[in-house]
Amino acid sequence: MTSGPVAVITGTRKGIGKHLAHHFAARGFRVVGCSREAPDWRASGYEHVQADVTDEAQVTALFAHVRRSLGRLDVLINNAGIASMNHLLLTPGATMERIMRTNFLGTAIVCREGAKLMTRARAGRIVNFSTVAVPMQLEGEAIYAASKSAIETFTKILAREVGALGITVNAVGPAPVETDLIGSIPRAKIDAILDRLAIKRLATFEDVANVVEFFVRPESGHVTGQVIYLGGA
Repeated sequence: MTSGPVAVITGTRKGIGKHLAHHFAARGFRVVGCSREAPDWRASGYEHVQADVTDEAQVTALFAHVRRSLGRLDVLINNAGIASMNHLLLTPGATMERIMRTNFLGTAIVCREGAKLMTRARAGRIVNFSTVAVPMQLEGEAIYAASKSAIETFTKILAREVGALGITVNAVGPAPVETDLIGSIPRAKIDAILDRLAIKRLATFEDVANVVEFFVRPESGHVTGQVIYLGGA
């Protein structure tokens, strides 16, 4: 058991999830992260569990482990996600299913199990991930944006369902960040997206962490069901 705050963060092997794991561990959180593959890094205050968010049994086992070993859950960050930037007419059904299962179904299952653990203390913060592709309605990202639109609606309804339990649920929609997720996208397309933003640059890991930090602060107990997009989308 631990007396300090506990955070579970999905998709921590690299990118935004890795940064958030380091961010919260450095602030005194006991962080439990997960991904399908083991990371190539370690950090003080961080524990990694190999788990696929689309596998209900693995997610249930993850939170059972958190309950047994740490006894509480204060913050849940649903960062795990995948994308496939392609015209709908060229997108296989298997790709559509994989995106929806990982981005939406995975988030929903993790939220369900995490919220169950949070009810023990009748308090908690859940942060889900959307994207600026939703309000910008980006061509070539129909399925990816649809999966994130589902997360936004889910976030707002879940906020109402668990509000009386002291749990807040919000979402952050980053602008493009320099991660593997955008590595296969032509630079010209990235520049075209940035040109449509009010702040015409890539988002940084720190930009994302700042919004997540705002949502999970104790002082943000009256902020729920909200989506904040970066860059002025």
